[in-house]
Amino acid sequence: MLNQTTLDELWNFEDPQASEARFRAAAADPAYDADERAELTTQLGRAIGLQGRFEEADALLDAVDGDEPTVAVRVLLERGRVLNSSGNAEMAVPLFEQAAELADHLGEEFLAVDALHMLSIADAGHAETWTRSALEYASAVHDERTRRWLVALHNNLGWTLHDAGRCTEAMVEFQLAAQWADRVGTPRQQALAREAIEAC
Repeated sequence: MLNQTTLDELWNFEDPQASEARFRAAAADPAYDADERAELTTQLGRAIGLQGRFEEADALLDAVDGDEPTVAVRVLLERGRVLNSSGNAEMAVPLFEQAAELADHLGEEFLAVDALHMLSIADAGHAETWTRSALEYASAVHDERTRRWLVALHNNLGWTLHDAGRCTEAMVEFQLAAQWADRVGTPRQQALAREAIEAC
């Protein structure tokens, strides 16, 4: 299966149209095997969904051969994201739960954390619980790319606490986000972490 770094190189979340074009080309590239092309197609679906073309994204994900377990996790994740983005968060929650469980079973740590992170967004009433579960999971892994989740997760928890008026606890989370950003984060994450501390 594909390394997450390979997918990172194709993604530009600020330009989903350009990402769509890159994933479309990659998914048609015979240099990738069938399972890898299926995995690339799930990301193509995500890029299309980010542009608000939800029915098209859903139809594309329907057509993905999900026999390979990692591909199946990605289909669950991306179908859940499409539902969540299209205003159907309640329907997305069980898909993210399935994705988290299957990813954990497969040892796909990055995807397990991603699914827990999405649960914190889709199941807003339990956002703190899901985020803490994701933090616990990500804290125990050794892969640096997966540990980068700690930056976003601490930041997200910080804003959840801040919005609830728990500003002292929020500041602790923002400071942890900044520490992790300095260790494993991107320059953008480092800047956002500093901005959150200043805002708090």
